[in-house]
Amino acid sequence: MATTDWRLAVDIGGTFTDVVLLDAASGRIVVDKTLTTPSAPLDGVRTGVTQLLDKAGVRPHEITAPIVHATTLITNALIEGKLGRSGLVTTKGFGDTLLIRDEHRYDMYDLQIEFPAPPIPRERTFELDERVSADGDVILDPSPEALAALTDELRAANVDSVAICLLNSYVNRTNERKVADHLRAELGVPVCISAEISPQIREYPRMITTACNAATMPVIGPYLDELQKWLSAEGFGGSVLMMLSNGGVVSADDAAQAPIRLVESGPAAGALAGSWFANRLGEERLLCFDMGGTTAKACLIDHGEPELTNTFEVARAYRFKKGSGFPVSVPSVDLVEIGAGGGSLGRVDQFGLLKVGPESAGAEPGPASYGRGGTEPAVTDTDVLLGLLDPDAFLGGDMRLDRSLAEAAVGRVADQLGLSIIDTAAGMHEIVNQNMAAAARMHSVEMGVDLRGVTVIAFGGAGPVHACGVADLLESDRVIFPVNASVLSAFGTLVSPVRIDLAQSLPRMIDTVDIAERDALLDELRAEGRRVLSAAGVPDDAVRFRYGIDARYAGQGNEITIWVGEGETWPATPEHVTAAFEDEYRRIYGMTIPDVAVQAVTWRLSASAETNIVEPSNDLAPADGPPAPIGHRPMIFDRGVDAVDAPVYRRTDLGAGAKFEGPAVVEERETTSVIRPGWSVEVAADGSLIATRRTEETS
Repeated sequence: MATTDWRLAVDIGGTFTDVVLLDAASGRIVVDKTLTTPSAPLDGVRTGVTQLLDKAGVRPHEITAPIVHATTLITNALIEGKLGRSGLVTTKGFGDTLLIRDEHRYDMYDLQIEFPAPPIPRERTFELDERVSADGDVILDPSPEALAALTDELRAANVDSVAICLLNSYVNRTNERKVADHLRAELGVPVCISAEISPQIREYPRMITTACNAATMPVIGPYLDELQKWLSAEGFGGSVLMMLSNGGVVSADDAAQAPIRLVESGPAAGALAGSWFANRLGEERLLCFDMGGTTAKACLIDHGEPELTNTFEVARAYRFKKGSGFPVSVPSVDLVEIGAGGGSLGRVDQFGLLKVGPESAGAEPGPASYGRGGTEPAVTDTDVLLGLLDPDAFLGGDMRLDRSLAEAAVGRVADQLGLSIIDTAAGMHEIVNQNMAAAARMHSVEMGVDLRGVTVIAFGGAGPVHACGVADLLESDRVIFPVNASVLSAFGTLVSPVRIDLAQSLPRMIDTVDIAERDALLDELRAEGRRVLSAAGVPDDAVRFRYGIDARYAGQGNEITIWVGEGETWPATPEHVTAAFEDEYRRIYGMTIPDVAVQAVTWRLSASAETNIVEPSNDLAPADGPPAPIGHRPMIFDRGVDAVDAPVYRRTDLGAGAKFEGPAVVEERETTSVIRPGWSVEVAADGSLIATRRTEETS
């Protein structure tokens, strides 16, 4: 009997839960997709995993490798405010920090400026008489009487988790640990401290990160407990690894203690899948375009890797206004995410203009055509009316869509605009494409990259439907539709390394750093990195360390991050660090500042282990002549343009080397790839569809 090595991945999205089963021995992949159940996410996971195992003919005990999991639970909880009843403990006199924020007004002319409500309100913020100096000296210990009074206050507030963020704890965490030990023993609820979640300078970012972490611990903890109990009861042999925002995975227990690190878990998995494809296809630069049911994400892969950022803003009051959300200090894949998915809703604004998103129908009730009670028109509804989606083939026919409900929903908006239903549907389709292209363009501008000519890789359930339209707007000439594009983020978790990124602030001038002090700090970071990776099953000799710093010229208020090398010890001399800083500073600002010392503010360490790369089987048979469509249907690609009777191909019928011209669609169970007029397609050896925009000379 042939040996199998099954790997299971799960990705909970805002609308659908994706599951992927991959045999590392043979490269066979089996996928499934089911509606997310927001009120009880484990229900959707159970349904998807059970359906998938039945489809593959695999029993739970045959899966002994770790089960890798990405999720939007944390992001959605913060955006929707569906958080635990958490308490915050801070130093006496600093209880208003979450309300004062950093005093930055993201729109200085907005007299009714809005910010999201803090994850922990002022009435559950408690002050403690204690003090640590900026140098780390303990000036005042919290007294037993003060701790007893604090315990009574928290108990009376009926909190189910506690965040502790004391002044200057990033230098000396003694008081935070003392308070945490006391509260854990007395209250028996999850407690987190800022010195472990975000031991970095600057009071507000450290506090908001810790508060968000505490407020989401009651969300993720029970879910992971239920998940692991169910997996154990079913006989699964693998542990659970959770996808982090930085593109790495850690144990479920570590994720439950620091859920804020999961805030961009799902999108990061998609970026890792894009990185895997970039390296596999030899693409120097690739734009990941991931459009699901709720959001669309764009991430630039450069030199085979996604960029990382050390802060991520979540729960913005205004999606496009930086500064209107929570600036959490967690390493994250640098991407842009907007409310533009298959469930994004169309409406007429107060000026009589057609708008799409960011509001979404989500999974409950979903677009009107789902027939689950939705009455407002969603992007999926418009794609049905335009003929881009076959309502009888959605999810392979397991979830049929109702065209009449889509017509009724779009019709209500059309009546307000005085347009036909089809023109309104085409307008919504065009607007959502424009929104995504604008967001991707802005993301690339911030990174100093021109997207014209950059290859787009399309995935997510709705990504392949809209990719050619977005690529047209970005002036990109090539789109890749990978096999199993709809569940590619879940696949990305299977090619993600075990990794944790850690940081500790210690402001020191580069040329006067106390080596013993620096090495003691790095020893702590290395020990924590080894502990996290060991919990995820990595042997000690497989751990690799990479070092970086956030640095600035003395007297500046902001830093830039530079990476200086790898190894078991700090790898760089002061001269090396200064040169690396000046090179990066010059790249960003076009200049350096001579005769000004460089200051290291935060020291960074990335602990990771090599991934066992799993290669899906590439056994696609060569094409036997031109591909034969399974039918034709009228499709509309632009406003005011007549419908085109375009061919419909079944993806499993396309052999390697097959070629065809757009307009056309290629259907598979989980998604539909729409090839717009003016595009040509060739099927690659691995089954990917490579679409190329025809120029006037070649058309």
